[in-house]
Amino acid sequence: MERRSVIVAGFGFRRDATLDALRTALREAQEGHPDVTAVAAPHDKLALVSALAETLGLPVIAVSPGTLQRTDTPTQSVASLAARRAGSVAEASALAAAGPGARLLATRHISPDRMATCAIAQGLPA
Repeated sequence: MERRSVIVAGFGFRRDATLDALRTALREAQEGHPDVTAVAAPHDKLALVSALAETLGLPVIAVSPGTLQRTDTPTQSVASLAARRAGSVAEASALAAAGPGARLLATRHISPDRMATCAIAQGLPA
């Protein structure tokens, strides 16, 4: 049986981010890449991401704090390092949720209001 690749949009965002900020960051990160098949975020930030996932008809993947911290990311944001001890929450969420051997298709894109980031990763399902 052939395993299809998963395309995960990972999100990082501030407490006051809006659904529109997530949508905009996703739209910018998604440009030129395959359609997203799942969305991911830190487990304590799932409410807003779940609302987005529901509108898109996609599953949501929760990422633990330890997994975020152990996932190497090309971006090293001072704010993300201070808040989560992860270089980029969006990139780490996407990579972790896409599984072992995942690769980034798009590094983090920041919404115009600077409230949300989105990165896209591709991997194989477990």
